[in-house]
Amino acid sequence: MQELPTPHLTWFADLAVEVSAAQEIGLAVHGRRRLIPIVGGEARGDGWRARVLPGGADFQLIVNDRMAELDARYTLELDSGELIYVQNRAVRAGAPEDMQRLARGEPVDPSLIYFRCSPSFETAAPRFAWLSERIFVGTGMRLPSQVRMRFFVV
Repeated sequence: MQELPTPHLTWFADLAVEVSAAQEIGLAVHGRRRLIPIVGGEARGDGWRARVLPGGADFQLIVNDRMAELDARYTLELDSGELIYVQNRAVRAGAPEDMQRLARGEPVDPSLIYFRCSPSFETAAPRFAWLSERIFVGTGMRLPSQVRMRFFVV
């Protein structure tokens, strides 16, 4: 059998996504639901910059006291005016007390929290058409009013 290539990660972008106060839906049929409004931010990659448009949100399912499943959806507006739709699924896990501190908006050392994500992109921008043809992974950290992430193409 032929040797399969080993995937390598190549840096794609750094993002700082501004968020506002959580909307606590409460205990629903699949777990505790929470919605975090996205109100702005910025992104930068190799040779491009964008702003995070307000109006997106991070739809969260608190699975248990150690883990949350995240599904953030928002739009980037490139300096050229072109738009990129982002859907970023993530897992955030840590000790119950650290997860509770994050939920209260308190700072937590990022090394104590496992935060990994798999963003996907859609756009009509010709120079970024390749985004929908690739797999991306990332890492992140939650701050009181911001989420910082670094995305890599596989």
